[in-house]
Amino acid sequence: MYIYELTKWPELSWDQAALTGLLADARHRQGKLLGQMTALGFSVQNEANLQALTEDAVRTSEIEGQKVDAGQARSSIARRLGMDEKGLSSVHREVEGIAEVLTDAAGHYEAPLSESRLAGWHAALFPAGRSGMRKITPGAWRTDASGPMQVVSGPMGRENIHYEAPAANRLPDEMARFIEWFNADQRMDKVLAAALAHFWFVTIHPFEDGNGRIARAIADMMLARSEKSPRRFYSMSSQIQRERNAYYEILERSQKSSLDITPWMVWFLGCFNRAVEASEEILESVLFKARFWEAHAGESFNERQKTVILMLLGDFKGGLTSSKWAKLAKCSQDTALRDITDLVSREILQKDEAGGRSTNYHLLLPGGIRRLTAKEK
Repeated sequence: MYIYELTKWPELSWDQAALTGLLADARHRQGKLLGQMTALGFSVQNEANLQALTEDAVRTSEIEGQKVDAGQARSSIARRLGMDEKGLSSVHREVEGIAEVLTDAAGHYEAPLSESRLAGWHAALFPAGRSGMRKITPGAWRTDASGPMQVVSGPMGRENIHYEAPAANRLPDEMARFIEWFNADQRMDKVLAAALAHFWFVTIHPFEDGNGRIARAIADMMLARSEKSPRRFYSMSSQIQRERNAYYEILERSQKSSLDITPWMVWFLGCFNRAVEASEEILESVLFKARFWEAHAGESFNERQKTVILMLLGDFKGGLTSSKWAKLAKCSQDTALRDITDLVSREILQKDEAGGRSTNYHLLLPGGIRRLTAKEK
């Protein structure tokens, strides 16, 4: 029996005593982070917000097996935040869609949730009316025309059914009740409300696809209400992606359990705490970027150098070689080497000690300070 089949659904409950310590820790971390960011000024806050939302766009899609280009996501989100960045690539409309959902959820967190708003989010996620090869109806509740909505894994004929959602004829009433609750003046702490909203929405599973991404956007919207700020300085989706297996396991177990969802609430608060803790990486990256441009204010860079430096200051993976520079800047190997040699001579790039045929380079701040790679950390 699924949880929504129980007589008193959706009267969900939890053991408040089991959550007290986790919630206090969450609120402490949240307040500390907001205090740190407030002290750093608007330009750093805006960059941290942009970086966190970009992480959200990439990772919330990754959880569902969708690949989103980080550069395109950043470009789309930057434009929506009024932070146009030159030199970034054109954006695919599906990337525009996830950017639209995330910036609307956080940027207009005080606006009420509605059926039309949710429909708009869904339509933005599926602009071509397809989920992979399958045709779907964007912006509309699912139907049972092709059978019940099931979450399955395994080969055809030997599928493992992890979850079966409520029948489609229940959706109007289920969603009306959920939306009314979400828009009501919550007496519970809004971090707990974010956990409850995520679970409740994804259990109803009202759309043909995209329910997980929308559930996480809804949770982020409630977290923004908890902070009374449209700026995001951490990425819950990034942390959920790191803990993806545990995320799906606790959802499945809770949806087949009683109306007491304490295990889910405990997991969500723990994940939230770990997400805020991980925000130190975002802050470190943002501060390095701000200090880099401050240190090199007034210096000239050609367009190729600007393009690659922006990438190095972003979510750049692996080492930088002259071959990789040539590919990123769309230039010859000789031109790449000239660009690099110029930056090395100005102590903006530094050659790694290893040397050899595939010499790696990294960005420097004055005084020889550089960002550590994930491997070095």
